[in-house]
Amino acid sequence: MAETTTTESKAVPPMVNVTINGIKTQVPQGTNVIEAARRVGVFIPHYCYHPRLSIAGNCRMCLVEVGGPMLGPDRQPILNADGTPRIVMQPKPAIGCNTLVSEGMVVVTHSAAVTQMRHAVLEFLLINHPLDCPICDQAGECRLQEFAVDFGADASRFREEKVRKPKKVDIGPRVMLDDERCILCSRCIRFMREIAKDDCLGFIGRGSHTTLTIWPGRKLNSNYSLNTVDLCPVGALTDKDFRFKMRVWFLKKTRSICTSCATGCNTILWSRENVVYRQTPRENNAVNQCWMCDAGRLNYKFINDPARLRKALVAEKETAYADAVKQAGAKLKTALAKRETVAFVGSARATNEELYLFAKLAKGSLSDCVPRTWPGDDLLVNPARNPNTAGARIFGVAAEPMGSRLAEIAEGIKSGKITTLVVHQEDVAKHGIRAELLAKLSLLIVIDFKPTSAAQTAHFVLPGVTFAEKRGTYTNAKGRVQSVWPAVNIGGDARPDWEILRDLLVETGISANYADIAALFADMAANTKAFTGLTLAKVGDEGVQISTS
Repeated sequence: MAETTTTESKAVPPMVNVTINGIKTQVPQGTNVIEAARRVGVFIPHYCYHPRLSIAGNCRMCLVEVGGPMLGPDRQPILNADGTPRIVMQPKPAIGCNTLVSEGMVVVTHSAAVTQMRHAVLEFLLINHPLDCPICDQAGECRLQEFAVDFGADASRFREEKVRKPKKVDIGPRVMLDDERCILCSRCIRFMREIAKDDCLGFIGRGSHTTLTIWPGRKLNSNYSLNTVDLCPVGALTDKDFRFKMRVWFLKKTRSICTSCATGCNTILWSRENVVYRQTPRENNAVNQCWMCDAGRLNYKFINDPARLRKALVAEKETAYADAVKQAGAKLKTALAKRETVAFVGSARATNEELYLFAKLAKGSLSDCVPRTWPGDDLLVNPARNPNTAGARIFGVAAEPMGSRLAEIAEGIKSGKITTLVVHQEDVAKHGIRAELLAKLSLLIVIDFKPTSAAQTAHFVLPGVTFAEKRGTYTNAKGRVQSVWPAVNIGGDARPDWEILRDLLVETGISANYADIAALFADMAANTKAFTGLTLAKVGDEGVQISTS
C-alpha cells in the first residue's frame, strides 16, 4: 500500500502568546515551560528533565509560578480598565518540564515563592548527599554543586546522621556507580530504556534508602553506556577511563568529530599540554543529537601514543623534513614519467582536502583505499568504519567497490609492472600487499603518523598527524561536510598531511602551492561539483549538507 501523507501531519504547530518574567513572546503550542523560557534567555534549573528523554517530573527543581487570563461565565477573558486581560495566578506551583504553554499564559521563574521552593528542593537533595566536593570526580561540572551556589540557601539546617549508600559499585566495564551521590533523577534509567534499548537500570528501596542499581545478573555493557555519565548531573556515574585523571577546569575544549565510523558524530576533545584526556559528544541534531557510542568515544588514545612518528625518514635515517620531501618528490617525479608503473593507496580516513590532493597526485595511475567495516546498529554506528568513505568516492581515490584494486596492485608489484608505491595512512602489509612485495619496489613513499610495518620498509617516511592536530573537513555517510580543528600538537617534523601532499605536488610539478587550508578548500570547491559554492566558513560548527550522487 502506498504511503499517504496528510496535510495535517505536515502542519506547523500554531504559535501561542506567553509572558515569561514580564517578557512577551510567541512559542509553538506544545512547548513546555522550560524550553519556552530558554527561548527568551531565561534559565529554569532542572535535574531530571532532558529534551531527548521522556518527562519524569521527579526532581521538582523546575517549580515555577504560572497563571493565565481570568475567564468570565462566557469563558471569555475578563479585561482590566486598560483593556488588557486580568491575570490570575494558580494557587500551587507547577513543574516547568511537564507544563505546556497555553495562550495568554504568564510564567514567573524568580519570585520570592519560587526562590523559597528551590531552597527547599536543594536542602532536601543535600540531606544525604556527601559534602565532599573537593574530592569528587564531578567537581567542576556538577549541577548539584552549581545550583547549590546559584539557587540554594546560604546555610544548612541538617544536623542528623546521613544515610550511607553503596560506594564504588562496578556496574559495567566502563562505568562506576557511587550511589551515595545519586539524586534519583532517573535520566540514566530512561536513556537506557528509551534510547539505547537496553533496559537494565532501576531504583530499589524506598524513601531515603532508595538507590540506583543494575538488574540482577546484568551489566551496563551497552555500546552507549557512557552516555549515562554525560547525563548524570552529579558524580554518581563516572567514566572509568577518565575517573580521577584530570580536573575539568584544567582542560581545553576543542570542537571536533569522531573519526571511528562514517556517521561523524560531533564531539569535544578535552586536552591539556598536548595530551587528550577524553572525547565527549557535542550536540548536532542533524548527525548525532547529543549521543555517541562508547567505541568511538574511547578511540582517542592513539593520539597520545609515544611511538608516534615525529621525524622524516630517508632509508630509515632521520632527515630534515624539507630535505626528505625534496628527495622524495624528485624520485616520484621521475617515476611518474611512466604512470603505469606507479600505484597509490589512499585513505578513507583522510580529510576531504587530503583526498583532493591525493587524487591530483594519483591521477592517471592505479589507486584505491582500504575498506573497513564493523557491525552497525540502528542508532549511530555506521557499518562503514572509515570516516570519509564518501569523500574517497567523491574524489575518485577509491575503487568501486572500495578495496577491489588492492589485489591488482599487489599482483602488479609481484610481476614487476608496478615499481613505485605511494601509501597514505595505511599499513598495506596487513591488507594484501605483503612485506615481501613491498621489498621488491624501487620506490616506496609512506605518509603516516604511526610506525607501521609498511613505514619500516619504506624508502621515504613523511610524518603526518591525526585528526586532532589539523584543520580540515570530512564528509559523512549522509553527505554532511563537517570540520575538525587542531586540539594538540605533537611537535617535531610532523605536520598536517595536506601540507605533505601539497609539497609533493609542488616538487613533482603537478600543482602550485597553497598558502593555507582556506586557499586549498577554495580550490577544491571550485573544481569539485559536490562542493560548489562552499567555504570553510560556511561549513561552520555543525557542517553543511551536500549531494554525493
